[in-house]
Amino acid sequence: MNERIKELSKQAEQYALDKANEANDEDYDYSFDDDFQEKFAELIVQECVEVCEALKEDDGFDANFARTTCADEIRQHFGFEQ
Repeated sequence: MNERIKELSKQAEQYALDKANEANDEDYDYSFDDDFQEKFAELIVQECVEVCEALKEDDGFDANFARTTCADEIRQHFGFEQ
């Protein structure tokens, strides 16, 4: 797992731990795994959107270029080889 994914995983884990600490009510149906997975996915999607949005901020924005380049930018952002 690359460093950015590890960082996002730690953030999601902390989020789930914080929710667990707040779950003092016995009637609360708490699921650490569900909270972790939901937050982890949310953080990854958020990063992907930010990568793609940054393409639109470049001078000379071309929608076709951005669509074809966005996937490559996301791979690079997360450190995956093409």
